[in-house]
Amino acid sequence: MKTTGYLGLDVGSISTNLVVMNPQNEVLFETYSRVGGNPISSVQQALLNAQAALGEDIQIAGVCTTGSGRNLIGAVVGADVIKNEISTHARAAIHLHPDVQTIFEIGGQDSKVTLVRDGVVVDFAMNLVCAAGTGSFLDSQAIRLGITVPDLSAKAVLSTAPTSIAGRCTVFAESDMIHKQQTGHRQEDILMGLCHAMVRNFLSNVCAGKEIRAPIVLQGGVSANLGIRRAFSEILKIEPVIPKHHMVMGAYGAALIASKAGIKQTRFRGYELCVRTILTQSFGCTDCPNLCEVVEILDAGQLISRSGGRCRKWDGDMTPRQ
Repeated sequence: MKTTGYLGLDVGSISTNLVVMNPQNEVLFETYSRVGGNPISSVQQALLNAQAALGEDIQIAGVCTTGSGRNLIGAVVGADVIKNEISTHARAAIHLHPDVQTIFEIGGQDSKVTLVRDGVVVDFAMNLVCAAGTGSFLDSQAIRLGITVPDLSAKAVLSTAPTSIAGRCTVFAESDMIHKQQTGHRQEDILMGLCHAMVRNFLSNVCAGKEIRAPIVLQGGVSANLGIRRAFSEILKIEPVIPKHHMVMGAYGAALIASKAGIKQTRFRGYELCVRTILTQSFGCTDCPNLCEVVEILDAGQLISRSGGRCRKWDGDMTPRQ
């Protein structure tokens, strides 16, 4: 007899995260992988990995997608529910830590703070402009220094005297790091200084005007960085809680939402989509002054979805264009 499973997919700018859980909210499979510039192929590979790990014993009964690529991937896989990242990350954090009052989520290209009171989201803020407080900046600095991100994490926490780094702008921060290198500061002190700068940037920009209360849950890809964890602890004088599934909390929350959505018949298109050629193409609509750029998704040459129009004229329209 097959076990029912619920699939959560979180597709962002940097990573693709997938979680499959059973009706008892137990995680059966999870994976965190880099998008690599092609969200569709990264999701196909993640699904293949899930199928290989779970075999034929799991029957997917519901799918929820989230992240910046949620609409695209929702159409590709046949999502039953599509939710934004605030909803899914909050759902996951509240489920695992019901007493949470503040959620810090730092991803590859954006960062967020969510305030929770009595188990309900009451406020949130996002940073979508500056990369100085996100994972992509850590990635770029690790590459510049010729080390891996895990190396950066391990080296930063060895620091006993973190260097002061200007962190309000990626350009200034990088210039300051190069200057400190040239004046003889130790690499571990510079790296820990970078972590402090990133956290100060996050707190002063994203969290400006917000009442930060403990318990604080820290999640997202950057939550794996030991230097960032230490920086939050030292600056806030509060030890952040790192949840069990901290790297894939968006996907975890999406799977939770799918499991509680009361789905009678899933729209999931099956693992077969992993081995088919799925392409996208776009065209400009000239029917009104909006001049929308509409995206079409084709599975093995067959049109399966359109999106991107401001007036939603093309959404769900499968009529061939003349």
